[in-house]
Amino acid sequence: MTDGDRWALGKVALVTGGATGLGKGCVERLAKRGANIAIIYGHSKEKALQLVKELEQNNTKAVAVQADVTDDEAVKKAVGEILTWSGNRLDILVNNAGVTRFIQMDHLDEVTRDAWDIIMNTNVLGTFQMTRACAEALKQAHGAVVNVSSIAGLMGRGSSIPYAVSKGALLTLTKAFARILAPNVRVNAVAPGVILTDWVAGQEEHIKLQTANTLLGRPAEVEDVVDAIEGFLRFGNFVTGATLVVDGGFYL
Repeated sequence: MTDGDRWALGKVALVTGGATGLGKGCVERLAKRGANIAIIYGHSKEKALQLVKELEQNNTKAVAVQADVTDDEAVKKAVGEILTWSGNRLDILVNNAGVTRFIQMDHLDEVTRDAWDIIMNTNVLGTFQMTRACAEALKQAHGAVVNVSSIAGLMGRGSSIPYAVSKGALLTLTKAFARILAPNVRVNAVAPGVILTDWVAGQEEHIKLQTANTLLGRPAEVEDVVDAIEGFLRFGNFVTGATLVVDGGFYL
C-alpha cells in the first residue's frame, strides 16, 4: 500500500449504520485508508462490537455507539461521546442509516402511517439530525459528508412509495446542507440501485428484474458503491451538492 492509499491517515470518520452491509464496507475501506472509525448502530450491537474488535486488531482506533437516529437527544448524546473519544475531531460523516418496507408501488392501501413515519423519520429526519449534531466539528476540520440516497429518489419508484419519497427528500437535503455548511464542509450524495446485501435478502425477483434492465448486466456489489463514496471524500475537493448515480446504467 502506498502513502497515497493512506489518504485518510489520522482523520476521524463517523459512519451511521456502520455495522452491516454498505456501512460496514465504508468502515472497512476508511480504516484501510488510515482513518480512525466511529460507528453508530441501531440494533446490530454484536456485529458492531465485533467489527470494532477486528479493526483494533488491525491497529485502527475504533469505537461503536448505539443511537436511534430518529431521536434527536440520542443523536446529540452519541455524537458527544464520539467527539470526546476523538478529541473533538470529525473529518468525515457518512449518513448510511436507512430503512424501507417492501410494498408494491400500486398497493396503496398497504401503505400505512407507521410505514411513512419510520421510513421518513429514519431516512430524512435522522440524516438531518445527525448532520446538524456533527456540523460544528465538521466545519472545524473542513470535512465532508456523503449521504446514501437511492435511484428510487430520482425515479419515483422503488421498494415502496415512502422509501422513494424519502430518498428524493434526502437529495434535496443534501443540496440544502451543501449551501448551509459551505464553504467549510462539502456535502454530496450517492444514489445506488440494488446492492447485494442482506437488505435485499428474499427479494430475488426484484433483483432479477432490475438486473435485466441494467446496462452493465449485474447488481452492484458493496465495493462498487464504496468506491463512489470514497471518490467524493478523496478526490471531490471542488464538488458539493452533487449526486452520483451508481446503478450500472439502470436509470438511463
